[in-house]
Amino acid sequence: MLPLPPRRAPAADDPLAPLLDLPGVREAVDRARTACEELRWHEAFRRRWREVRAEADLRAARASAAVDGARVPLDALRGVATGEAPGTDGAARVAAGSLRATVLAAGWRPDLGGRAEPVVPPLGQVLARLHTAAGAGWLPDADLGRVRGAGVDPRDLGGLGSAPSGAEVADRLALLTRTVAATRVPALVVAAVVHGEVLALRPFVAGNGLVARAVARMLLSGRGLDPTGAVVPEVAWTATPHPYVAAAARFATGTPEGVAGWVAAASGAVVAGAAEGRAVADAVLAGRLGGA
Repeated sequence: MLPLPPRRAPAADDPLAPLLDLPGVREAVDRARTACEELRWHEAFRRRWREVRAEADLRAARASAAVDGARVPLDALRGVATGEAPGTDGAARVAAGSLRATVLAAGWRPDLGGRAEPVVPPLGQVLARLHTAAGAGWLPDADLGRVRGAGVDPRDLGGLGSAPSGAEVADRLALLTRTVAATRVPALVVAAVVHGEVLALRPFVAGNGLVARAVARMLLSGRGLDPTGAVVPEVAWTATPHPYVAAAARFATGTPEGVAGWVAAASGAVVAGAAEGRAVADAVLAGRLGGA
């Protein structure tokens, strides 16, 4: 079994500590932790963890693109990962962008069993770089990695209602960056808050969902919940895209019920993603990777 991350209680002045007292949040944290702890036992992580991670990343990228309606065969995206040119249609370009963002985020993930921690930039820089990777090839170069300015509305995630103005987005991103740097609450809560806030803010003209899901998955691993790097929460969001958007919209209201419900949904996605990670690990050991 892989070593467990230490349990650190958040300080009394931790900006996210009050969320732990919302109904069901601690239980959601425990469910996600149990699922990830069970995954760590898998034999594939003893010697073939790099293969498992690479396949899990591929599936995460494909599923994240599919949430946004860009559905491509897994083998087609596997070809892109090994150097083939992506297709020229819109779905193929978005999926290729999702893969680039996923690979970039993986570079900020600790090696399994490694002692050195990667140097992760501040959250605002992470989001900008993920967006540049995700949007290249299908968004104008001038929009890549740039937060929306005044009078510019996002073109995605319309089911979330009106987006905040450009000036408000910049302020809230700065606050989110400070919050992530300061908090010590469990990784599930941090990842859920960042994921939900990026969806709510929609800081970029498009591609916000790809960025939100990539950074959330990175935080799950980097903050110790999923040291295997093989959990694929995106498969749950792909299976329930309308409930996903509805839960994100409730989170955006800022009500205790909306925030608690979103954390619970994030926990369910981690549990499903751990099952997908186990399936990937099984396939690596059996030498039967593939997909439609």
